[in-house]
Parts: sequence; C-alpha cells; structure tokens
Amino acid sequence: MLELTKRITHVDASEIHDNLVLPYELRIRGRLRATTETNLDVGLFLDRGPVLRDGDLLEAKSGEIIRIRAAEEPVVTARVETGLPLARLCYHLGNRHVSLQIGSGGAIGEDERMGWVRFPPDHILEELAERLGATVVHHTAAFDPEPGAYNQASQGHSHSESHDHTHAAGHTHAHGHKHTH
Repeated sequence: MLELTKRITHVDASEIHDNLVLPYELRIRGRLRATTETNLDVGLFLDRGPVLRDGDLLEAKSGEIIRIRAAEEPVVTARVETGLPLARLCYHLGNRHVSLQIGSGGAIGEDERMGWVRFPPDHILEELAERLGATVVHHTAAFDPEPGAYNQASQGHSHSESHDHTHAAGHTHAHGHKHTH
C-alpha cells in the first residue's frame, strides 16, 4: 500500500503517477484507505482540517505523486439569475449549514446571466431554492464545494473556540470552531 502523507502544490504533469477519484464525503477525511484509477492501493495519512479539492496533489513517503479528482455523484443544481437573486439563494442555503458549490454560466450556450448553486440532494433545500425563484435539477456531477473562509487563508497560527448556537427550531447545541489567522 502506498502511504500518502504530504500535500504538495505544484509538479510537472509528467510527475503525476496516478489519480485518486473520491466523492466529497471521503475528501473531508484525513485517514482513508482507497484504490486509485489504476487499482493501486493507497492509504491517506494527512493532517485534519483541509478538504481535499479536485486537482490537489499528494505525495507518498516513497515519492510518488497522486492527483485528487472529485467523483461524479448525485447532486442538485439550483439555477437562478446572478446578482441579488443568486446572493439571496446562497445566503439562505448557507444559513442551513450545508456545503455549497457556487458558479455562473456553465456549458457552452448557457446564459451567463444565470448563476447556480450545487448541493447534495435534500428535498427541504430544494423546496427552499424553488421558493426563492431557482430552477432545480437532479443530476450527477463532480461536487467540489466552497472550502469556507476559515479554511482558505492561513496566516500562521490557529486557535479553537467553542460556541453555543440556538436555532429557530428551538434546539441548542455547541459547535467547536477552528479559526486560522
């Protein structure tokens, strides 16, 4: 088994040994056993926290470079006009603490004035999107959601905070948040 232990940023394409195709729910894990496109057994032994993004590169202890690919998986894409309608849709879906992939336009010939939000299938979120004027489509696609502001900008140190949240549904629970500065 090839032990993938290090995240790297740039290599020449000729140095990439293989691809590891994973759905989003497996790309959030730091420890994982999987099989590459060429049936090579690999184990991930990575730091916790950063989600593996489509195109990320991992290096094995023995030097091989493996590229991460987002797997095609069942998703819902909600299309709505860009500007305030898209901002409103993103706000309300994001307020539900769901992972979202956000974009505009899409395939050749599609209206660039249209934006889209992609998320895992969920009938309540789909109804919300439709109430906000979006057209909802079920399909399969690579799901590579926004990493979140705290995961994007690392400036050297981090600290953990614990926050209690009370939601409108009337229940209270605590969340541990890791902030990077």
